[in-house]
Amino acid sequence: MTLQGAFGDIEDHRCGPARRHDLQEMIVMAICAVLCGADSWVDVADWCEDEEPWLRTFLKLPYGTPSHDTFGKVFRVLDATVFERCFREWIASVVGVVEGVVAFDGKTLRGSTDGPNTALHMVSAYATALGVSLGQEGAAGKGNELAAIRALLETLVLKGCIVTMDALGCQTDVAEKIIARGGEYVLAVKDNQKNLSETIVEFFDTARALDFRSVPVQQCTTVEKDHGRLETRRASLVTELSWMDKALRANWKKLGGIGLVESEHEVGGKVCRDRRYFIVSAGITSVDEFARAVRAHWGVEAMHWVLDVTFREDGCRVHKGHGARNFSVVRKFALAALRTDTHHAERSLRRRRKLADRRPEYRAELLGLKPRQ
Repeated sequence: MTLQGAFGDIEDHRCGPARRHDLQEMIVMAICAVLCGADSWVDVADWCEDEEPWLRTFLKLPYGTPSHDTFGKVFRVLDATVFERCFREWIASVVGVVEGVVAFDGKTLRGSTDGPNTALHMVSAYATALGVSLGQEGAAGKGNELAAIRALLETLVLKGCIVTMDALGCQTDVAEKIIARGGEYVLAVKDNQKNLSETIVEFFDTARALDFRSVPVQQCTTVEKDHGRLETRRASLVTELSWMDKALRANWKKLGGIGLVESEHEVGGKVCRDRRYFIVSAGITSVDEFARAVRAHWGVEAMHWVLDVTFREDGCRVHKGHGARNFSVVRKFALAALRTDTHHAERSLRRRRKLADRRPEYRAELLGLKPRQ
C-alpha cells in the first residue's frame, strides 16, 4: 500500500471553500514534514512551502500548500478513529505478519492539556522486534487507560505474538481478549489483583526459602554490563499450578504459569534490587521465552523516550479537538518509516530524520511515495 493510497477511506466532511486543499494530500504533506523534522503545524506549513516543487512530484497541489492555520483546523476535526485505522492498515502492509512480543503501554501527551480538560493519554501496541507501533488508542487522562487497552486489543491480530503489559492490564477480561485474538500473554501482577498477587508472592517466598526443593521450576540468569552499570537478572518460571486455588486459576483464560524476575543493578558500588511477578499463558513453556518477553517490554518505553527526545512530543502544544491525537498518529507514521530503513541502520533516528530533510530521494524511499502520473 502506497502512502498516497492509505487514506482513500477517509471522508472529507468539509464544505465549500474549506475544501480548497485536498484532505489526502494534506495528510501526506504533514507526514513528510514531520519525517523531516517538523514538530508543530507552523513547522509543517513552513517545510511544505519550502518543498513545494518536490511535493508537486507526487501531489497535485492546485492551490499550493496550506497555511499552518489550515493544517491545524483540518486535523482538529479529522476523525481520529478512522485516521488510526488507516495507520494500522498501512503498517500491516509495510511490516507484514507480526511475530514476537507486542508490548502495550500508555503515555500522556503533556502538551495536550486544553484549559480545564485533562491531557490526552495514548496507549500504544509496540512490536518490539520491528521497533514500530502497530496501533494506538486515545483516552482522556491516565485513569482511562484500561478502556483504551481493551479497545486497542479489538483492532489487532495477535496470532503468534506474546502480549506484555504492566499491572494495570492484568485483568481477567484483558487476558481473555488476548487469547481470543490469537496471542499469548505475560502480565505483571501487583496489588490491583490482591488475591492473585498475595498467592504468587507467598508461593515464591516459600519456594525461595527452601531453595526451590520439590518445586518444578525453570530458571535462567543473564548478566549485562554497559557504561559502568552491571545488571543481573534471574528469571524463574513455574508451570505446575495444581497448588493454586482452582477458582483462582479458572478466572484467568488459558493460565499456564507464574513467573518471577529478580533484578540487581550495580552502579558506582551502589546496588539496587527489585522483584517483579507475572502470570503467563499456557503457550509460554520455557523460562528463556518468558525472560525474553519481560526484557522486550522495555521497547515500548524506549519508543516513548524517542517520541519525547527526537520528536519533542511533550513540547507540542497542539490540543484542540482531535489535533493532539492525530498529530500523534502522524509522528508514528514518520517513526515507523525511519525504523524500517535498512540502508542507514547504523545512524540514530535523529540523524536519519535530518538525512530525510536533506535528501529528497531518501524521504521518498522511506515513505514509498510514487511520482504522480
